[in-house]
Amino acid sequence: MSRNTPSTPRGKSAVAKNSPGVAVRAAAARAIAPVLLGKGSLSQLDEHQVVARDRGLLKALCYGTCRALPRLEALGAQLLARPFKARDADVHALLLVGIYQLLYLRIPAHAAVGETAGAARLLNKEWATRVLNGCLRRLQRESAQLEAAVDKELAVELLHPQWWLDVLRNAWPDDWREIAEANNQPGPMTLRVNRRQGDREQYRELLDGPGIRSRLCSHAPDGLTLEEACDVSELPSFGDGRASVQDESAQLAAVLLGPIIAPRPGLRVLDACCAPGGKTAHLLELFDIDLTAVDSDDRRLGRVEDTLSRLGLSAKLIHGDASGREWWDGAAFDAILLDAPCSGSGVIRRHPDIKRLRRPSDIATLAELQARLLDNLWPLLVPGGTLLYATCSVLPEENADQVAAFIARTPDVEVTTPRNLSWGRLAGAGQQLLPRPDSHDGFFYARLKKAD
Repeated sequence: MSRNTPSTPRGKSAVAKNSPGVAVRAAAARAIAPVLLGKGSLSQLDEHQVVARDRGLLKALCYGTCRALPRLEALGAQLLARPFKARDADVHALLLVGIYQLLYLRIPAHAAVGETAGAARLLNKEWATRVLNGCLRRLQRESAQLEAAVDKELAVELLHPQWWLDVLRNAWPDDWREIAEANNQPGPMTLRVNRRQGDREQYRELLDGPGIRSRLCSHAPDGLTLEEACDVSELPSFGDGRASVQDESAQLAAVLLGPIIAPRPGLRVLDACCAPGGKTAHLLELFDIDLTAVDSDDRRLGRVEDTLSRLGLSAKLIHGDASGREWWDGAAFDAILLDAPCSGSGVIRRHPDIKRLRRPSDIATLAELQARLLDNLWPLLVPGGTLLYATCSVLPEENADQVAAFIARTPDVEVTTPRNLSWGRLAGAGQQLLPRPDSHDGFFYARLKKAD
């Protein structure tokens, strides 16, 4: 991540409590505080709580602060005489937001300091304005010394808690540092073009009209990656379903299922753990299938419904737990997509709060859930049917090792994952993608056929 340390301003400027700059920083603190406490995530961020022109800044402050959190917290500890109490996590978040602005954003120093300190009043903590002002001004004066002191720690240098680095190093001894560095860069904005309304070359020409530059994805035939991210409202015909936002790696699910589904229109297909619905929609855009989509989160299932509505597609949506069968009508499926809940270790760059919210014990818990899902869904396949197992993880426990254990205890499994793919690398019975800057997220796929 690039850093930009503004010069120290002369004098002090009063900041009005109702200033938009103060409001956006207070909103960022409110969003980040639950992350610090391990009680919420940035997925709950409501960008509409600030005026339209500040929504981009709000998102930049929240995601950027969480991305650099280990380093910001180390600097905060240097600046504070004693830590904030848990009830003042919002003030702690304000301090981290202020440090982030001074070191990483091209925001004038007087705004970064004054409006961040002033935001404490909107949190009803007037006392904190002086503390924040003092800490941030000290950082301006002593940034070189303070940064040099904290950057000696590997966890600070690579912006990951040490346990995360240990897990990555154990999984990928030759690639762990590269993975961590990729995690620290925001992922590019990639589109999936709706082939029912034209191909990606045609849509790329549409993007050229408003000056939105893009390039063809290397591996996903419906994918375009934008040179610069933009609001979806700027995308031509987005509201009419011409395109959707989806990373290249996630689009490969349809590529792997295509040879199974395309020759046989009308197949009965299950998308288990389907929310937020990107893969659901992609399958429906490409293939004439009878699709059932199941998810245990009713709120997220609503997002799937909204997505399908925008695209003019339909599926049978069911609120249910795919590790059980209460939702099942008893009719077997020809193909199943299991995009299993996982650590999210392959998409940290898009969800940087994962670095804070995950715990080492979560990996084993998630692996147990994945095993239950595989064991429960496999009998729902017809003989000769295909299950595509997918995760947005880079950890073998959730991927290659998980599938190997499933194969060992399941006698009627045939591995049909292509061995000559142009993307990723072989990983047991599957294919593993690692996150790449300006390219795809980390993802794992394994295609398994049930014996006839």
